Amino acid sequence: MDKKKFLFVSLIGLCTDLAWQVSKEGHEVKLALDHDDDGIGDGFFTKVKNWKDEVDWADIVVFDDSLGHGTHAKRLRSHGKLVFGGTPYTDQLEDDRGFGQDELKKHGISILDYSTFTDFDVAITYVRENPGAYVFKPSGRAANNKSLLFVGMEEDGSDIVRLLETYKRVWSNTIKLFQLQKKVAGVEVAVGAFFNGKRFITPINVNFEHKKLFPGEVGPATGEMGTAMFWSSPNRLFNATLKKFEETLAAENFIGYIDLNCIVNGSGIYPLEFTTRIGYPTIQIQQEGIMMPSSEFIYNLVTGVDFEIKTKKGFQVGVLLAVAPFPFEDKRLFDMTSKDTTIVFKKAKTSGDGVHLGDVKLVNDEWIVAGYSGCVVVVVGSGQTMKQAQQQAYSRIHNLLIPNMYYRTDIGDRWAEDSDKLHNWGYLRET
Repeated sequence: MDKKKFLFVSLIGLCTDLAWQVSKEGHEVKLALDHDDDGIGDGFFTKVKNWKDEVDWADIVVFDDSLGHGTHAKRLRSHGKLVFGGTPYTDQLEDDRGFGQDELKKHGISILDYSTFTDFDVAITYVRENPGAYVFKPSGRAANNKSLLFVGMEEDGSDIVRLLETYKRVWSNTIKLFQLQKKVAGVEVAVGAFFNGKRFITPINVNFEHKKLFPGEVGPATGEMGTAMFWSSPNRLFNATLKKFEETLAAENFIGYIDLNCIVNGSGIYPLEFTTRIGYPTIQIQQEGIMMPSSEFIYNLVTGVDFEIKTKKGFQVGVLLAVAPFPFEDKRLFDMTSKDTTIVFKKAKTSGDGVHLGDVKLVNDEWIVAGYSGCVVVVVGSGQTMKQAQQQAYSRIHNLLIPNMYYRTDIGDRWAEDSDKLHNWGYLRET
């Protein structure tokens, strides 16, 4: 592939590692971050302040988020630019949970009962009049604060009522739109795939997110503590959900990655939420499983090539290594405890060590913690079995020394039980 100029546009740095991989493949790379990034990615590639000033320079533009990125991507595509990114429609699928659920229903997919609210008092009255276990989900920008999501445990909804009363006093200026969704028991599993503007590209990706801070799914919700995944031919889970959106996404000329998180049980598949962009740390883990240059992969997608993704057999497991204040936002605490912490490699860094960038900068050839979120690096392992992928990931973590780091030690453990259920219910059967 000839050398290309790639412009990466990011809100919070989801694509930093992808930009680094493309840079290492010999292409010119520029990254623009839309917030006060405090050094994220410095030293790894060129950074720019205003991405709009760089569009004419770029051969390919990569948007890594929703929240308005789809509008920019669609406009640039209409002007003939090669663009990886969403559309206003796909942004709304993720950013407006109610719209996403309505679109699922419109495409013939069963959904859980839910209600959308803009008023906390109305929601409190609703739960009292309709007692049950609910999941509270903020929409819009507030959805980025994963600690606000709450999964109710009480069958009468009393814990949700208490939560709503508290959020009314503390978060009403931030949470303008939210959803209460009926809770259902089952296996949580996501199915995702890349789309080239015309059709889904195979293989698809089946993944299992680990969102709680502590092992055993205990503690506050985070954006993600790690993910286990594998690549598959289209299966029943995919065909019953995302496949039904293929014509709609083609009409939108969507080019990117779309993922649908679901609860499944013996009675059916119940989609929970869309991700219509590259995921974090999904994209870091996927890069370990994709056996072709990232630049070529992106180029094939944005030019509409009908190709088969070359992927590893087996499984990948990715683990987020974090420092304070993650998963909370507290810049003062970050400055006191984590700012400019050095990431020490006990053995020399290599291109195959499975360590992927989070919020990091390069200073005098040393990796330094940057930003202020506390998301440092993602360490990934691969293997023919889930256990082998786990073992490689955690052995690679042992090569890293980051003062005060923490991570989950059980990423992938759920597979032993979940796989039996998913196979017995027939959702992983390839068709």
